Amino acid sequence: MKIYGSNQPNFNPYKNQLHKQLDYSKDANKKDQLEISSEGKKMLENEKPNAKRASYVQQIKDAVDKGEYQINYDKTAQNMIDFWSRQS
Repeated sequence: MKIYGSNQPNFNPYKNQLHKQLDYSKDANKKDQLEISSEGKKMLENEKPNAKRASYVQQIKDAVDKGEYQINYDKTAQNMIDFWSRQS
């Protein structure tokens, strides 16, 4: 049996590692992209906030800023119970 040593043409222990590094550097240049279709853009443009809802939210924001907003704990608890009982 002959042993030729480490100078064989197909023997390079670092060759696979080098190829992995090159493949990774090719993938590193790619970036995430988001493309929205024209129909999706139309839907976003047509979506207008509800005026009644916007005024309600603004009233709550003003009350919170003034420190006058009161939390109804019973109603909050009941809504939580209703939500979790529907999940089962």
